[in-house]
Amino acid sequence: MKAVVLHKTGTPEVLAINDVPMPEVKAGWVLVKVKAFGINRSELMMRQFEGDAPYIQLPRVIGIECAGEIADPSDSGWQAGQKVIALMGGMGRTFDGSYAEYALLPVRNVFPVDTDLSWAELGAIPETYFTAYGSLFDCLQIKQGDSLLVRGGTSAVGLAAIQLAKAIGATVLASTRKEIKRSFLGKQGADYVLIDDGTLPEQVRGIYPQGVNKILELIGAATLRESLQLTTYHGIVCHTGILGKKGSLDGFDPIKDIPNGVYLTGFFSNYPTQKAIDSIFNLIKTYDLHPIIAKVFSLDEIAEAHRFAESNEANGKIVIIND
Repeated sequence: MKAVVLHKTGTPEVLAINDVPMPEVKAGWVLVKVKAFGINRSELMMRQFEGDAPYIQLPRVIGIECAGEIADPSDSGWQAGQKVIALMGGMGRTFDGSYAEYALLPVRNVFPVDTDLSWAELGAIPETYFTAYGSLFDCLQIKQGDSLLVRGGTSAVGLAAIQLAKAIGATVLASTRKEIKRSFLGKQGADYVLIDDGTLPEQVRGIYPQGVNKILELIGAATLRESLQLTTYHGIVCHTGILGKKGSLDGFDPIKDIPNGVYLTGFFSNYPTQKAIDSIFNLIKTYDLHPIIAKVFSLDEIAEAHRFAESNEANGKIVIIND
């Protein structure tokens, strides 16, 4: 079968197509025929530098998510041809992932789905929508009438969060660094689009003088302190992303940096459940949601897809389709 095997870190050109043996099925694992998968920032990091870390063993077929069909159900009780998604739990890191025609995956990370979405749309959902859903519903406890600020609104997770929050009746503020993205975010449902140009606090307080009661922080540590100060009393900030490329805060003092009565939490997407996946697809079906896809590539175009992801010009999810 064809697979993208990472032998060494480097530029997108290190992502070459290889012919590799079909994985051998074993107990507790299922063979999935990969129909589509999304490109994720963690995969860029794996290819750029993380593959050199001592906890990663190269060569490795990378890829942390996919959509496809059961090719061999092993002892799972599922049926061949059953539609599934898979994500996380070491996928593409501690064991071979989705950048291939087939993937051997542990049952705990594979989830049957009932949906009429196209393969391209389904490939855009697993990690992105699980992250957005978990951040909004598990961590921020979002509900109708909430005011939500999505920092990093044009990211794939940001766009999914806007869709889900608007679907259940929240008012959404979305930030972007680029004025040119304003109309795009408005078309995706954001009630207010804010330009993150150093005046974001003034813009937020011009709309909500006491601050918003929920913030999805996708920029990360680079803007976390500011986000905490923009949250109303008994509001919640969920730290989920690191788009700002800063993973930690120097000198962070929880007593001083977290305002009284403001709550800080975070979401880690490594532990998906069937219950959460079912809830996501129920929301998608109920509100007729469709993921925003920036561009679709073939597996043979994987290097080009990574270059496009690195350009930061994608409005939505980048998806790979297996013909």
